[in-house]
Amino acid sequence: MNYKNLFLTAEMSGTVIIFNRNKFMSMLKNLLLLTVFIGINLTAFAQHKNKKSNTNYFPPAGNWAHQSPQKSGFDTAALRQAIIFAQANEAKTPRDQAVAQALSFGKEPFSEGVGPFAERGAETGIIVYKGYIVAEWGDPNRIEMTHSVTKSFLSTVVGLAVEKGLIKNVFDTVSKYVPPIEVYNPLQINRPAEDLGKPELLTPFASSHNKTLTWDVMLRQTSDWEGTLWGKPDWADRPQGNASEWVNRKRNEPGTVWKYNDTRVNALALAATNVWRQPLPKVLKEYIMDPIGASNTWRWYGYRNSWIVLDGQAVQSVSGGGHYGGGMFINAYDMARFGLLTLHRGNWNGKQLIAENWVQQALTPTKANPSYGYMNWFLNLDQKFLPSAPATAFVHLGNGNNMIYVDPEHDLVMVVRWIETKGMDGTIQKVLASLKR
Repeated sequence: MNYKNLFLTAEMSGTVIIFNRNKFMSMLKNLLLLTVFIGINLTAFAQHKNKKSNTNYFPPAGNWAHQSPQKSGFDTAALRQAIIFAQANEAKTPRDQAVAQALSFGKEPFSEGVGPFAERGAETGIIVYKGYIVAEWGDPNRIEMTHSVTKSFLSTVVGLAVEKGLIKNVFDTVSKYVPPIEVYNPLQINRPAEDLGKPELLTPFASSHNKTLTWDVMLRQTSDWEGTLWGKPDWADRPQGNASEWVNRKRNEPGTVWKYNDTRVNALALAATNVWRQPLPKVLKEYIMDPIGASNTWRWYGYRNSWIVLDGQAVQSVSGGGHYGGGMFINAYDMARFGLLTLHRGNWNGKQLIAENWVQQALTPTKANPSYGYMNWFLNLDQKFLPSAPATAFVHLGNGNNMIYVDPEHDLVMVVRWIETKGMDGTIQKVLASLKR
């Protein structure tokens, strides 16, 4: 058969139409190329349009744009009910945080506060959707203790140290980064006779157990660090089991047992201070809080006895929460800015302030407690913590309760302060139900 002269035929209304094969194939090829070209350009246009429409707003310093709930896609009446629900679930503990601490942790040994406390205000909140404030209540400008949300700021400055190469790897042992430390005590010039023969310098990672501890287990609260720091023994924080075994208990293998413990958190803060060779609040201000436009009113405190000599200067080693007082004192707007930063995986308006892989590590479950990442990133992977929230949501959480709720699936950040634990999920459920998508 002569394929060069092959003809194709088709009947149309009784008329036979004859096509030359070569011409037909050429026309078909051109038509296909045109179709592909149009398809690619339509896709590119759609992607550009979608990218433009999904561009998130990042609030500049000193100003934060508001957008009405209705314009943002919320059912205004339903959102109002969510806020009423949150306010109805205000924490029942005393507003004076020194009294609240005495009533909650006061039963523990050596539980006296050694850092500042303050009286809190009313139940407060901010809802941020796609970067815009769509609702707020209470007194978001009020500077208050944020308790263990402070731990998320602490883990962030540790992450910055890794990014800067000050810490080579989170799986390095902490001990090789921390030299002996002189405690700053100008009132004690001459050592009393009973202290003769005792170490003059702090060596928080010198014991055989503590020498094995990595940055990773310290960040995950699975270190079982042993010792006394700033007058607070590790065993005295939320003591468990038989009291006669508290001091000489068996040490757990690092990484195997999770225990929430502020003394160990403070040991991490002390280690990070030595790595940075400067106060951690100064590091946080330069690399995080100023770039995200936070106010100049937040303060990060330590204890009245947590001062060390660093490069010839007195430096306070800050605490990781308000268990014994101190920690981060901050308003709700600045908390929301930090939440927005973590929502965008450490990126703020195109600038990567926290390494994206660090955020991913912080969101990686701890084997001994899968609902906990790096301090204080609480995960919701099994949706037991917050049943109404997506599995991808996470929370920076502190006592009180102080909550920065971060929901990437809904492009949502919520700060809710001084709310009962039982009211947290209900508030989230009602806010998400009010979002018409």
